[in-house]
Amino acid sequence: MLGDIVAARRLTFARWFELHGVKIVVYVAVAIAATIVARLLVRRFAKRLEGKPSLTQELNLQRAATIAHALSAAFIVAIWAVGILLVVSELDVPLSPLLTSAGVAGVALGFGAQSLVRDALSGFFILLENQFGVGDVVAVQTVGGLVSGKIESLTLRVTTLRDFDGTLHVVPNGNIQFVSNKSRNWARAIVDVRVGYGEDVDKVRRVLEELFDEVRMDEVLSDWILEGPSILGVERLADYALVVRVIAQTRPSKRWDTERQLRERITVRLSERGIRVPMPPAITRNPGEPIA
Repeated sequence: MLGDIVAARRLTFARWFELHGVKIVVYVAVAIAATIVARLLVRRFAKRLEGKPSLTQELNLQRAATIAHALSAAFIVAIWAVGILLVVSELDVPLSPLLTSAGVAGVALGFGAQSLVRDALSGFFILLENQFGVGDVVAVQTVGGLVSGKIESLTLRVTTLRDFDGTLHVVPNGNIQFVSNKSRNWARAIVDVRVGYGEDVDKVRRVLEELFDEVRMDEVLSDWILEGPSILGVERLADYALVVRVIAQTRPSKRWDTERQLRERITVRLSERGIRVPMPPAITRNPGEPIA
């Protein structure tokens, strides 16, 4: 009697396994294979993002690792969610209540975490498109106003940048409307030189050209400056001076250093050649009037 019961159960299990068990094994095997393939594809994609060895290789590795982790997690969750639903359906578990509960929970979670999802998606595309990276100097327009500084860290959710006065700004990526990156490829140093009315503009030009020939031979400045310096000409006629504009194409990180060096050297050279650099006219006030 007991043997008949055992035999009947074995026969029932064999029939069930033939109808459903094989499918479950196939679903799990396909999910495992899809996971392996997805990871391989993500790794290959990450290798392409890393690029060739360079001074920014470490930053490229961080960027590629962040994107690869996000893609890998998304693919694995999607693959196993589908796989689990298929397995559950083969176990004769009704899916309608589960899907309804999951839908309600998803809607509630979506309302509560929509800002988090927006931040993560924005951060993903910032990294994917390489809009900016750690070390870049940027100006970021957010919903709360303009923020500028040097990027100190970048994740899928937030961007952290240090302002020039030392203030640390933490900006959710979803709040970024547009970015002005001042650290890509090259920058332009702009120096406005004021000379007095009555000075010979051609003489000023010759003096500056002579100085710029020396600048191009300078070991430090020649490394900072990619092209120039050059004189555009008289930029405008101010109330008390002629304004001559000088420009130079520089490395992005050396723009401000180049401008300071050029101002200093131009001031010294004009003074040596007797070219007058006028000061703004003094503001007169009535005796006894308090100074604002």
